[in-house]
Amino acid sequence: QVQLVQSGGGLVQAGGSLRLSCAASGRTFSSYAMGWFRQAPGKEREFVGAITWLGGGTYYADSVKGRFTISRDNAKNTVYLQMNSLKPEDTAVYYCAAGRTVVGLRGDAVDAWGQGTLVTVSS
Repeated sequence: QVQLVQSGGGLVQAGGSLRLSCAASGRTFSSYAMGWFRQAPGKEREFVGAITWLGGGTYYADSVKGRFTISRDNAKNTVYLQMNSLKPEDTAVYYCAAGRTVVGLRGDAVDAWGQGTLVTVSS
């Protein structure tokens, strides 16, 4: 079972950038697809994006496409979420997640969750 520890996040002005990191323990990190989700106050959790286990494919929600980039470094057991051109509506708690496939992640088939990190975008 993989365990995930997130870092990054915080307060940023609209138009700014932040990078979130998600470090995994365990030797099987490279076999997992990794995803990012977010939950805004009073709203349901939503899928942000995901990356395949080799990093060859990335998928994004329409709301973040062109602004957010997911990458991974399997040598460091870490996945990243680079967020650019941030908007106030991006304010949420962001969670990384590990799953067997990207399709599974989008369907909430998650094997492990990070602890969550708050991103606040001021207008």
